[in-house]
Amino acid sequence: MTAIPLVLVHGHPFDHTMWHPQIETFSASRQVIAPDLRGYGTAPRTAPVTDFGQFAEDIEALLDQRGVADCVLAGLSMGGQIVMDCYRRFPERVRGLVLADTFPAAETPEGVKVRHTMADRLLREGMRGYADEVLEKMVAPYASAEVKAHVHRMMTATRPESAAAALRARAARPDYRELLTRVSVPALVLVGADDTYTPVADAEAMHAALPESQLHVFAGAAHLPNLERAAEFNAALGEFLAKADARS
Repeated sequence: MTAIPLVLVHGHPFDHTMWHPQIETFSASRQVIAPDLRGYGTAPRTAPVTDFGQFAEDIEALLDQRGVADCVLAGLSMGGQIVMDCYRRFPERVRGLVLADTFPAAETPEGVKVRHTMADRLLREGMRGYADEVLEKMVAPYASAEVKAHVHRMMTATRPESAAAALRARAARPDYRELLTRVSVPALVLVGADDTYTPVADAEAMHAALPESQLHVFAGAAHLPNLERAAEFNAALGEFLAKADARS
């Protein structure tokens, strides 16, 4: 039985190191691809995104470059929305979807305004004030000091112009709710019980919409259960990957 490659798509405003516990665990048994998205981390300093779909285009180009015919796609928060966009664009290459702490709906008018206002603020002030404010929403206030420090480092290392461009692109993203009802591969929906950005109700709605899905709620975690509850997250993901391997 061949292990299907795993592609991990990070959230905003992070980088591929948010997946360190998963890279460390699963690289021993399968190919793991965890890129830095355009404008984030160590990604080449190309022009920032102007359209949300460019993230999915970049991932497809990376799969072509690596010679990866098909894969399991996993994304958290904005990364989950990018994963949905990937499925919209190249479903024939996807063998499973992992949607963590994310939601499929298009932005509301108020949400569009909030994202553009935040983009303006980041360009004006930089990332540190924002990072300080949202740290204990990204991870729970009771998260370990090590996890908090890692998340804060990722946020403050992100270039404000890249973060602002992603916010504006995300404000205009499509609505993926109808798409989820047509997904023909297994899906795993994951969420932290104390996530206020994408609460459990959002995960339950995705689980209900997807034709074949499992739902796992992590007690003692907020928006980043892959870091806050890494062992439990890896156990759920590992079980899902084993089933995807057997099915393929």
